[in-house]
Amino acid sequence: MNEALQRVELLIGEAGVKTLNDACVLIAGVGGVGSFAAESLARSGIGTLILVDADTVAESNLNRQIHAVYTTIGKAKTQVMAERIHSFNRDCKVIEKPLFYSAAVNDEIFDQPIDFVIDCIDTITSKADLIEACKARNIPFISSMGMANRFDPTKIEICDLMKTANDPLAKVMRNIVRKRRIKGKIPVIFSKELPITQTRVINEEGKTRKEKMPPASTSFVPAAAGLSAGSYVVRELMKKAEIKIV
Repeated sequence: MNEALQRVELLIGEAGVKTLNDACVLIAGVGGVGSFAAESLARSGIGTLILVDADTVAESNLNRQIHAVYTTIGKAKTQVMAERIHSFNRDCKVIEKPLFYSAAVNDEIFDQPIDFVIDCIDTITSKADLIEACKARNIPFISSMGMANRFDPTKIEICDLMKTANDPLAKVMRNIVRKRRIKGKIPVIFSKELPITQTRVINEEGKTRKEKMPPASTSFVPAAAGLSAGSYVVRELMKKAEIKIV
């Protein structure tokens, strides 16, 4: 028994550990949600993680992103997340894709078999593109909805996109899904908590509303969403392998 995964094996057995070790999971967006999803999956024994994100760590990330510390500011998020993972799991293969996701890079990121995708992207069009890409390739996925402007991690749930409530991002996504005629279920993580409206201008020179008035955030909600995503992936992989969780 691998001592590092001993406690995991007590839950899912030797066959379960092997299933996770053989699995490849792609995480698009390695920020508040994605960094915790990556952390949880690497600590659970996932064999290969593909990290997709073009961003670098900023000082404003220190309050909620697990790879964000003073010494990583300015460095690529995919790089520092890979380094963090290898500090506790040397056997996890981490493939860095420092790219801004859009449909244009599908051939580059789907260049090997992938068992699961976690969407933690902020850009709405890119989220829809990734959902379409997964459906076209029959890759199971889960998409994170809005986690900013909230405080209570106990309000997080997993359901189909069409059954969400109190989430402005999910509302927009539902409209896009209908316009694009994307068929089938779209599993999402969302929060039932009503978000606050952030109206304080932080950057007068910002070109977009988000740059001028960035969303409020805590560590609680994005982290809980990332951990929920990791748990969902493991449970779905166990279900597919017909392995019962003790």
